[in-house]
Amino acid sequence: MFNSLKNKSFQQHTFHLVTPSPWPIVVSFSCLILTIGAVMWFHSYKNGGLLLTLGLVLVVFYKALWFKDVVREGTFLGDHTKAVQQGLRYGMILFIVSEVMFFFAFFWAFFHSSLAPTIQIHATWPPLGIDKLVFDFLEVPLLNTLLLLLSGATITWAHHSLIKGDYLDTIYAFIYTIFLAVLFLAFQAYEYMEAEFTISDSVYGATFFMATGFHGFHVFVGTCFIVVCFIRHLKTHFSKNHHFGFEAAAWYWHFVDVVWLFLVAVIYIWGNSVMDVSFLASWDMVNAIKS
Repeated sequence: MFNSLKNKSFQQHTFHLVTPSPWPIVVSFSCLILTIGAVMWFHSYKNGGLLLTLGLVLVVFYKALWFKDVVREGTFLGDHTKAVQQGLRYGMILFIVSEVMFFFAFFWAFFHSSLAPTIQIHATWPPLGIDKLVFDFLEVPLLNTLLLLLSGATITWAHHSLIKGDYLDTIYAFIYTIFLAVLFLAFQAYEYMEAEFTISDSVYGATFFMATGFHGFHVFVGTCFIVVCFIRHLKTHFSKNHHFGFEAAAWYWHFVDVVWLFLVAVIYIWGNSVMDVSFLASWDMVNAIKS
C-alpha cells in the first residue's frame, strides 16, 4: 500500500499501473489442471474426476483472491479513476460481444441441422423418435421465461435504487433478483431430470443441451456475480458515482436474459414444430447418384 501511495505522488496520468501479481500465472496453471482433468474424466481415465475437482477448486480459490485484490484497488486504494472505469466498461462490452459470438455458434449449429435435416435422421426435425419427447414451451420454459424477465426488472430496480442512494430498496432488489435466479436454475435442473432424451440422442439432443446447458451455466455465473455485488453493497463499497462492478453484473444479466429469449424462440418454439423435408433429402440423394 505504501508503494502504491508513493507511486501516485509522481504519477502524471489517471491510469492504473498494475502492481506485480502472482494471480495470473497461478490461475493459468489452475486452468491447465482443470482442462487436463476434464479430458481425463471424459475419457474415463483413472483419477480424472479427482484432477478435475482439484483444478476447479484451485481456479475458484485463486480467482477469488485475484478479485479481492481488484476490489481493494478500486474501493480502498482509489486506483479506479474515471479513465480506468471507462476502460473497464470497454472491456466488459468486448467480453459480452465475445459471448454473443459464443452463443451464435450454437444457433448456427441448430439452424444448420434443422433447416436441412439429413436422411440419417429421416429428414425430419425434430428427428424421428424425439419429435414426441420435446418440451412444451407452455410448461417449464414459459415459467423460466417469466422468472428471467422479472429478474431483469429487479436488477434494474436495484441499479436505480443505488443511484438514488436508497440503501434498503437496493437490498430488497438484490434479494429478489438472487431468489428469481436460483429459482430459474432449480426449474432448469428439474427440466433436465425429466427429459426423456439425452445429449447423445442425435444432433437435436446435442444442440439442445449444449445451448441451454451453457446458458444455464451463464445464469449460474451471473448469479455468483450478483451475490458478490450484494455483499459489496452490504459493506457499502458502492456509491451513486462509483459502482462499475455492479453495472458490469447488470449488463451481464441483461445479456443472459436476451440470450434466453432467443433460445426460447428458436429452440423451444420454432425448433419443436415438426418439419418434414424428406422430399429435399430424396432430391439430394438423386442428384448425388447422378453425379
